[in-house]
Amino acid sequence: MNILSEMKNRALAPTPPFFQLLKKAGLLIAAIGTAMLTAPGEVPEMLLAYAGHAVTAGTILISICQLTVDETRLEEKLLQAVK
Repeated sequence: MNILSEMKNRALAPTPPFFQLLKKAGLLIAAIGTAMLTAPGEVPEMLLAYAGHAVTAGTILISICQLTVDETRLEEKLLQAVK
């Protein structure tokens, strides 16, 4: 199977509840990092470095959580589509 179509199918499939919670945490981490990067005024260099790392870590966490599939809910969804 084509890797892009597989990623699309996984992204559109249902996500387990635990990973939905982690995805929200990743969004929060990325949002805080972005807010620190775009803050007006003088921001210490070390804080900017940590903010960049927070944006990267949050984005990776969101991506991993979005591609995680809840197999039981996916099977139920497929069975309902067949009926």
